[in-house]
Amino acid sequence: MSPSTSMTDVDTDDLLELVDDVEEAQAETGNANWGWPVLIVDDDDDVHKATELAMQGLRIEGQALNFLHAYSAAEARQVLDRSPGVAVVLLDVVMESEDAGLQLVHQIREVLQMRAVRIVLRTGQPGYAPEIETVRTYDINDYKTKSELTRTRLYTVLTAAIRSFRQISAIRSHQQGLEQIIDASVELSRQRGLQAYGEGALQHLCALLGLPPAGLVCQHLQNGDPLQATVLAACGVDSASKGKNLGRVPPGPQRELLLNSLQLGAAQYSSVGCCLHFKIGNERCISILLPLTQALDTTQQQLLRAFGSQLQVGFENVTLYGQLLEQAYSDPLLRMPNRSRFIELLEQNLRTPDGITLALIDLDDFADINDAFGHRFGDQVLQAVARRMGEQLGLSTAMARIGADTFGLLGPDEIVNAECIHQLFEDPLTVDGERLKMSATAGLVRLTQSRALGSELLLDAQIALKRAKQSNRGASQYFSSEMGADARERFNLLKGLRAGFEEKRLFVAYQPQICLATGRPLAFEALLRWRTEEGKFVPPDQFIPIAEQSGLIVPIGEFVLRTALQQLRRLHDQGHTEIRMAVNISLAQFRHAGFMDQLHKALADTGIAGQSLELEITESMAMEDVSVVQDVLEAIHATGVSVAIDDFGTGFSSLSQLRRLSVERLKIDRAFVQEAQNSAASATIAQMVVNLGCSLGLRVVAEGIETEAQRQHLLALGCHEGQGWLFAKAMPANEMHDWLVQHSA
Repeated sequence: MSPSTSMTDVDTDDLLELVDDVEEAQAETGNANWGWPVLIVDDDDDVHKATELAMQGLRIEGQALNFLHAYSAAEARQVLDRSPGVAVVLLDVVMESEDAGLQLVHQIREVLQMRAVRIVLRTGQPGYAPEIETVRTYDINDYKTKSELTRTRLYTVLTAAIRSFRQISAIRSHQQGLEQIIDASVELSRQRGLQAYGEGALQHLCALLGLPPAGLVCQHLQNGDPLQATVLAACGVDSASKGKNLGRVPPGPQRELLLNSLQLGAAQYSSVGCCLHFKIGNERCISILLPLTQALDTTQQQLLRAFGSQLQVGFENVTLYGQLLEQAYSDPLLRMPNRSRFIELLEQNLRTPDGITLALIDLDDFADINDAFGHRFGDQVLQAVARRMGEQLGLSTAMARIGADTFGLLGPDEIVNAECIHQLFEDPLTVDGERLKMSATAGLVRLTQSRALGSELLLDAQIALKRAKQSNRGASQYFSSEMGADARERFNLLKGLRAGFEEKRLFVAYQPQICLATGRPLAFEALLRWRTEEGKFVPPDQFIPIAEQSGLIVPIGEFVLRTALQQLRRLHDQGHTEIRMAVNISLAQFRHAGFMDQLHKALADTGIAGQSLELEITESMAMEDVSVVQDVLEAIHATGVSVAIDDFGTGFSSLSQLRRLSVERLKIDRAFVQEAQNSAASATIAQMVVNLGCSLGLRVVAEGIETEAQRQHLLALGCHEGQGWLFAKAMPANEMHDWLVQHSA
């Protein structure tokens, strides 16, 4: 109140008529602190007393008023710092300065960021701060002269302000609660385990409701006994219940409320607690108990329901993640870790590898068991082996299913070793009432003797396992660095071969085949060559076996066949129509289901007649499964394409088998050709091949002829054709025409 205004100026105001009785009224009401906080800011103590007395005994929205007092803007700022929940500020405009009240409005709104508090300006000098301009400029809720604020008017103003404050506070509470729910949902979404998610949900629920951390999260079957529900997570005073069945939790009203929720399958609310209930999938349920000291208000219940819908989705996602994780890292048949999980275990043990051994155990002849008795019996065999390992190796050894019939072991050297693995299969297994004697081959790696990590360590064990299989059925082999170097060299070679094929660094060279008697060119053999990126040549005997083992030989073989036929097409177009082309075919190509289609298409695309093409297969291929081979050879023969058996004499062909095959030529291996003059045995084999070929009406071709003496010797034996450095080395395609011109005269 300004100094120029006195109480006599408003002596008609019934508010000020009560000033003399303020002290008596305060004594009667007891000056309680509970109620709506209303801050009176005025430098006139009479105004404070009159305002408080005017509202004495009145309630707004069911609550009394709790008056706070400040006699300057600076003091008001201190009160507001201590009491951020003030509902209404009754603010005098003029106090320690002419605009102190207006400056305080700015501080309340902009500095303290108190948006919900209602501000009512009161002034004894209505002309100093024009009402319209003040309301427009400052964030206030009402502007009154002190003469206007009779008891009735003051009550009306405060009621409107408090109602507005309550509504805004409720909205802000909802907003803050929703923001808190969103933040909590984001944080909880990072949790992957059901237990961790439950603990996080408890903490966020308590924070949302302003409760101290406490409560339980139970997991149970929808139709199961509620007392058998498992306490998945707990916090605060309930922490001791974690991991127990609900039946072991101390009884009390809160546990009864939880049991009731489980039995009804629905949420429950009371003054002692609230229970949230979530159905997860078709079988599982999650229930959360929050202890309370009083019933939740409407806002809290609304926020709880909103958060509950987020938790429902969260629990479902975490459960689904757990199921996916189990499928990703566990073998469903044997209920043990799979390959992926085993690799993680390997990486963990590499931190302290001393005394630890890795073993891969491959069951011998397991495919035959499946074929003979069926997959159901095979599954029972695997389960029996898993049980045997668990019983004999104990908990100190980690076990996993690495492949269809391959197990991984990881444990102390004294348990995971060749002897203990052999003992696992010493006694017969009992499977479906039958006694079954089995054996297994093992590859072992001492972790301290390998520099590999994770999956590479498993590769070392596989290398040792492969070496053991080459040794003997039921054998065991420890990994050595020499094994690893050889395997990695082969792997790098395969990697380079793939890159070389993709980048067109593989090409075809051509070596002539001539008539030994006349020297006339008859054919060319297409030979695959590989030049590395550095310009070095890799010998075929190094990369062809790797290509065959990896299956890469199938696309490479098709490339050679097509390239050779395209070059033959060019030679025919240049007038060399009598020349034929010989192309080697690998076992993988021969067995490939699409091989005959590839052959037909290559001939059709290049326009080459089948009679101009000869396919070479090895003797070992020809003798592997004569009936199957014969079917393919007959299909080849139907196209007009001829077949030669390469490297003849190195295998174990019988005359009866050879008679059944539709072939036109036998090729003597270069080893017998080069040693025929110096070795009686080689000379005998060479003569035998020539005689056998002639007796069967086949043409005989000798490889690796390097000297005239060798040519004459083979000619004397009766050999028909030959190839080798004596006649020409393998040449690039662009030299073939000129060579033919020079040697066809």
